Amino acid sequence: MKVRHYTIAITLLIAMVFQIIPVPVQLDLYRPDWVLIVLSYWVMALPHRANVGVAFTSGLALDILLGTAMGVHSFALSISIYVLAANYQRLRNYSVWQQAVIIGVISALYHSLLFWILRLLTDVTFRFEELWPVLTSMALWPWIFWLLRKVRRQLRIT
Repeated sequence: MKVRHYTIAITLLIAMVFQIIPVPVQLDLYRPDWVLIVLSYWVMALPHRANVGVAFTSGLALDILLGTAMGVHSFALSISIYVLAANYQRLRNYSVWQQAVIIGVISALYHSLLFWILRLLTDVTFRFEELWPVLTSMALWPWIFWLLRKVRRQLRIT
């Protein structure tokens, strides 16, 4: 059993742990979209191994872990990753800082979709505080990008 065959799954599991790890209420508003960031990296780096199907199953796992209605996160993740996957060849050529802005846009799309789906299902109201994860995801992107690229190169994942 080689670790490199399961690296994408392992990094997604670690991202899910970071997504649900308890933090103080004041910091929870700023929690980045760990699963979205990690999925975004793998979709841009290895689109033949990480795709919308992986996003859908990761979203179902997030729905279970977070206790939301089944399909809410999976739909939002699938649409967000689809937009990213459709443009991955162009996005790969951007600098890491330009990619961070794109990740911010994708994260904003993700949160907008989550809001509208939850709005249809429940009686939630929109608060601008819900968009803080967009900024923290943008800020974390360069470091997550470099870390995952180092892992991918060391393990020679293709």
